[in-house]
Amino acid sequence: MKTRRRARRIALETLYEYDIAHHPVGEVLHYRLESNPMETAGVEFASYLIQGVVDNQDEMDILIARYAPEWPLDQMAVIDRNILRIAIFEFRIGGETPVKVAINEAVELAKTYGSDSAPRFINGVLGTLAEQIAHPEEEPFALPVPE
Repeated sequence: MKTRRRARRIALETLYEYDIAHHPVGEVLHYRLESNPMETAGVEFASYLIQGVVDNQDEMDILIARYAPEWPLDQMAVIDRNILRIAIFEFRIGGETPVKVAINEAVELAKTYGSDSAPRFINGVLGTLAEQIAHPEEEPFALPVPE
């Protein structure tokens, strides 16, 4: 398996535990890597994703709530919520990953870890968000500009 794909899996598993049990992400990542060692590049990428999601979670959760309004965050599957956060961080905030790659990787994570409907849900939310980024003038939920 490719290094970045493995790193995304480790990041997802770590963020899932953090989201459910609120264990410190550094400790969770350390234990995951003890049982599933990875090369340095993978560890660095997983750490980057985890820290990026943790640091930007509030902003990403606003976007998720906006683009998946029928699924309140607290009712969304924890795995789906974290897959969305990773992908949004990758293409919207981190900016290193092309949108199509981030969405494809998120769908692959959803196929492995999510329910049967998760890949379609993840693809739909991220596709809508990506479309808005490509055409910001069509933003239906524009926030008012402070005066």
